[in-house]
Amino acid sequence: MPQFHFDVRDGPMFVPDEDGVELDGLDAAKHEATEAALEISRDRLASGDSRAVTIEVRNEHRQQVMTVTVSLEINRVDPQSRQPPA
Repeated sequence: MPQFHFDVRDGPMFVPDEDGVELDGLDAAKHEATEAALEISRDRLASGDSRAVTIEVRNEHRQQVMTVTVSLEINRVDPQSRQPPA
């Protein structure tokens, strides 16, 4: 089974995955990276501590094969300053 490493980028923070995990293939790695990015971002993005969380996936040769990024953008709108369409 191939081994994948899931490095985390959260703003200026970078946490490399030195151990990795064996998975069935790239689709399983995509699922694992997506779940990790969502879990990390659930707290970090909502609290305003971060704007994006990226999981960089590397294969057993330490080559990057995928990135998964979760981001959140909030734009406040003042209803008093908005003009109705003409």
